Amino acid sequence: MADPTPVIDDLRAESDELDLMVAESSPEQWALPTPAPGWTVAHQIAHLAWTDRSALLAVTDTGAFQALVEKALAALDSFVDEGAEEGAALPPADLLAAWRTGRTALDEALRAAPPGARFPWYGPPMSVASMATARLMETWAHAGDVADALGVVRTPTDRLRHVARLGVRTRDFAYGVHGLTPPADEFRVELTAPSGALWAYGPEDAPQRVTGPALDFCLLVTQRAHRADLALTAVGPDADRWLDLAQAFAGPPGPGRPPRHHGNPPEHHGNPPEDRGNPPEHHGNPPKPHGRPSQEAGR
Repeated sequence: MADPTPVIDDLRAESDELDLMVAESSPEQWALPTPAPGWTVAHQIAHLAWTDRSALLAVTDTGAFQALVEKALAALDSFVDEGAEEGAALPPADLLAAWRTGRTALDEALRAAPPGARFPWYGPPMSVASMATARLMETWAHAGDVADALGVVRTPTDRLRHVARLGVRTRDFAYGVHGLTPPADEFRVELTAPSGALWAYGPEDAPQRVTGPALDFCLLVTQRAHRADLALTAVGPDADRWLDLAQAFAGPPGPGRPPRHHGNPPEHHGNPPEDRGNPPEHHGNPPKPHGRPSQEAGR
């Protein structure tokens, strides 16, 4: 069984990086609009705080988490926005403190979980590593929206390996939420990491392939950028179609972002926009859509 400590450490680092981005922001900056329609910087942080609290309940109090799920199912079209609105109404200092407290508690709970533990979630049960990966994916994606609003240019890191792997593992889920049967054979995915390393997934001789920068692939599967703005190449009709469907977040298909550019995709990308909040993620072969978690890439 793989040690989940590295991904928990990377989740902490990803959160700390976003914390530094907003910690000294003025009230006016907290109120700036982000690429997610209707969401400010405060909404983005509030959504992360809300989802961290949900994850903490899943890890430490399954009864309370189940009550939260039932509440969400009773308001499928509004519960994500309502959670963000509630948090965004707090003074920025209070919201920041609540997010810090919640994510610290989740960090400690994940580290204390017994080996092999699995927790309920909005999709299938999740392991410690899966939960940490899901939280890292969402934190990274929403941090991009915050960076856009604040005019901050982020430097991608190899922590993206967790998001990339999740994007590959959720291939069949992406087909399923569109009502399509996934291809029987695996694809070969070769991505160039920010460090220059090659991240490869799937059989080396697979005829269907996807290649390109890992950053671009992560922006695609979190739906923070349109495919037309990314330097990804697909070989084979099934691989090509996947790039139009890919999503690494739970719930029904997200609307994604409109293209920013025409013609050849740019070589470098800032922080492409995204749809709003997006609830938790999942690993493995995610189930059929359940409810309507936020659209991590759709928002």
